[in-house]
Amino acid sequence: MKGWYVVCTHPNQERRAEENLRRQGFRPWVPSFARLRRHARRVERVRAPLFPGYLFVELDPVREPWSAINSTFGVKRLICRKDVPARLPEGFAEDLRASVESPDFIAPEDRLDAGDRVRITDGPFADAVGFISSIDPQQRVSLLLSLLGREVSVVVPRDLVVLAS
Repeated sequence: MKGWYVVCTHPNQERRAEENLRRQGFRPWVPSFARLRRHARRVERVRAPLFPGYLFVELDPVREPWSAINSTFGVKRLICRKDVPARLPEGFAEDLRASVESPDFIAPEDRLDAGDRVRITDGPFADAVGFISSIDPQQRVSLLLSLLGREVSVVVPRDLVVLAS
């Protein structure tokens, strides 16, 4: 009875576990999304796990040697109930895959709304903090900044804006 099961991985070892499971003949999947990474005043889009510390594996526990999963590099354990792998509900992984791979999928941490307090990461207004007034379909963000004692409206690309802490 083939289905999808959850594997708990060591911290930041999802890709390593995925690769090692694939080498053993299993069919792993790490749900991921594109997110913005900011470092040294640069912003780049990278793939990140949707569920850090977990991946999914498709297998038939009756016919496949699933106990080998627990001794795979990068894996902590296969999630089980009473020493039997705990199967995900039918259609869950397929529905998740369809939504994650959709071009409209936006990671929760990258989601911005009108009224959010944000900081500009680069450009002439770098480190300026303001409030979002709107976001257009071309991913340009209209901000209201307080500069030189008055409110100024500025439009910047979405990639240059992060939530202010």
